[in-house]
Amino acid sequence: MTTIPRLPEDPADLTLPALLLRNAEDHGDLPALSWRTGRPGRTDEAEDTGGTWSTLTWREARRKVAVLAAGYAALGVERGEHVLIMMGNRPEHWLSDLALTHLGAVPVTVYGTSAPEQVAHIVRHSRARFAIVEGAGELPRWEPLLADATAPLERLVVVEAADAGEHRTYGSLHATGGRLFNPDTFEKAWRETRPTDPLTVVYPSGTTGDPKGVRLTHRNVLLGGVALDGVIEFPEHVGHICYLPFAHIAERLLGIYLPVLRAAHVYLCADPAQVAATARELHPFQFFGVPRVWEKLAASVKAALAGLPEERRRAIEAANETARAHVACRERGEEPPAELRAAYEQAKEKVLDPLLALAGFDRLVWTASASAPMPLDVSRFWAGFGLVIMDAWGLTETSGVVTTNTPDAFRLGSVGRPLDGLEIRTADDGEILVRGATVFDGYLRPDGGVDSACDADGWFATGDIGRIDEDGYLWLTDRKKEMIVTSTGKNVSPALVENALKEHPLIGQALVHGDGRSYLVALLVLDAELAPVWAAAHGIEGDLSVGGLISHPAVREEIDRAVEAANARLNRTEQIKRHRLLAEEWGPGTGELTPSLKLRRRVVREKYQQVIDALYTP
Repeated sequence: MTTIPRLPEDPADLTLPALLLRNAEDHGDLPALSWRTGRPGRTDEAEDTGGTWSTLTWREARRKVAVLAAGYAALGVERGEHVLIMMGNRPEHWLSDLALTHLGAVPVTVYGTSAPEQVAHIVRHSRARFAIVEGAGELPRWEPLLADATAPLERLVVVEAADAGEHRTYGSLHATGGRLFNPDTFEKAWRETRPTDPLTVVYPSGTTGDPKGVRLTHRNVLLGGVALDGVIEFPEHVGHICYLPFAHIAERLLGIYLPVLRAAHVYLCADPAQVAATARELHPFQFFGVPRVWEKLAASVKAALAGLPEERRRAIEAANETARAHVACRERGEEPPAELRAAYEQAKEKVLDPLLALAGFDRLVWTASASAPMPLDVSRFWAGFGLVIMDAWGLTETSGVVTTNTPDAFRLGSVGRPLDGLEIRTADDGEILVRGATVFDGYLRPDGGVDSACDADGWFATGDIGRIDEDGYLWLTDRKKEMIVTSTGKNVSPALVENALKEHPLIGQALVHGDGRSYLVALLVLDAELAPVWAAAHGIEGDLSVGGLISHPAVREEIDRAVEAANARLNRTEQIKRHRLLAEEWGPGTGELTPSLKLRRRVVREKYQQVIDALYTP
C-alpha cells in the first residue's frame, strides 16, 4: 500500500510529481485535461466521439502518466537525461512530459517550426538519445540524425502510427508500459526527485545564432507559481485554454506547471487559429495572450462593430467611455464615485457583457499578456469593455513572470511590480537586473554542466531596457540588443515607434529601421481584418485583400496621414521619414514572427533589405 506523503510546508521543497499525487488523491474526480476529439490523426488518447471534448480526471491522468513512465523506462530513458519532444498541443505531449519528469528525466520541447539545422544543434547540445515526434511532417528533420555519427540520437518515438515506419510508436510504448507497470518502481522513482533537480530545459526561439539551453529546476518554476498565485485570486480548479507552443516558457508554465500546482483544468487547443472559437465555446475565467493575439482579437471586434448601425455604435462607444473612466479610477487606486459605479454596472449589464459574451469573454476575471510590450492603445481598447489586461514581464531565464500588474494594483502601459521573493533594479544604461529564487541556475553546457549567468551578488542581466517609477512599477523600453543607434548617436526604441504607428487601425504590423542611419524608415503591413472594413466604408471596390489594397490611392493617403499622426507624438529622432507598404502579412509560417508571435527583426530586415535600401536612396 502506497504511503501518501504530506506536501512540505515550505514551497521551496515542492516537486511536480508530489503535486500530481496530491491532485490524484485530493481532487481525483475533477477534470485535469481535455482535448478535442474527432480530429484527423487521433490516437488511443483521442477516440472519435463526434468532435466533442474528451477528458481525463486527475486520478486518470496520473494513472496514464505512470503507465507511460514505465514505457519510457523500458525504452531505456534514464534519470537526468534529456528527451526531446516535437508535437503540437495534444494529450500525448502533456502526458509524456509529466511521465518523463516522474522518471527524473528532463523533457525538452522543440518548436515545430525549427529548421533542420536548429534541430541538429539541440540534439547535439542536449546530448539527447531519444525524441518523441508527431508524425510524417517531423521525420525529415530527425531521421538523418539517427545515421549521423556526430549526433547522439538513437531512437524516435512517433505518435501517429501510420507514419511510424520502422520507428517505435507511441501506442506500442503505452502498451508496453501497461504490461510492465510496477507501482512500487514508479513511486520509488519520483520520490528520488529533489526540488533542485532540473525540471526542463528551454531553447528560446527568436535568438540570433544557436539558441542557448535554459535549465530550470522544480524549485525555480514552482516558487514562481506560488508567488503568482499570491497576487491573483482565481476560482478553484480554474480552466485554461492551452494554445501556445509548449516550447515557450509561458505555455509550459500556464499549460503544465501551474495547472498541476492549482489542480486546474487544461483545455488543449491543437490549432492556435481556433483559440477564438474555443473561447466562444468555453467562456473561460482566465485568458492569456501575447500582444499580437490581443491585437488580432481587438481588430476582429473593431471590424464587427464597424458593421453595426450608427445608433448602436454610439451606444457602445458611450459604454466604452464609461468603462474606461471606471478603469481609470481603479488604476489610480480610488473608489469609483457612486454615480460612475452605477453607470458602469448598467453599461456592463446592458451593453458590454452581451458583447463580451459573443467572444466568450463575459466571465473573465484575469486577462494577461507578456512576451513583448503591449501597445497602450490595445490596452485602452480592452479597458473600454471593462477588461484590464494584466501586462506582465519575465524571461525564460526567470521561469516566466518577474513582474505583473494585478486587479488591485495596475498601471496601463507598465508591466507591474515584482512578485514576492524577486528583486529588480536597473543598471546605469537602463538594463533591468533580476535577483531571486526563480532565476535559473545557468545555461546548459554540452557536457551536462551549466554556466552561471548571474554576477557575484546573484543579479541576472536580462537584456531588457526599462525604468522603475516611484511606486515600484516597471516600464519597458525595448530589448537592449534591438535598440537603434542612429548615425548621430541617438538611441531609439523601435517598439515605441512601431506601437505609435500601429495605433492607426489600418496598420497591423510595423518594423522600424535606422541603426547607423541618419533617419528612421518603416516597413508597414495593413491589418488583414480591419483594412477590408475600412475600404468598404470608403467605397473602395475590387480586391480588398492586403495585397490588393496597398496600391489604392485612398489607402496610401490614409497611411501617409497615419505616419504623420504618429510622428506628431514622437520626438524628432524617433520620427519616420519614409515608409513602404508591403503586400503580405508576417507570420510564423513565413519566418517573420517567432512561434510566440514576436517580431524577428533580423529575418524581416534580411528579407526586405532591398526595400530598406531603397528607402535610403534619394
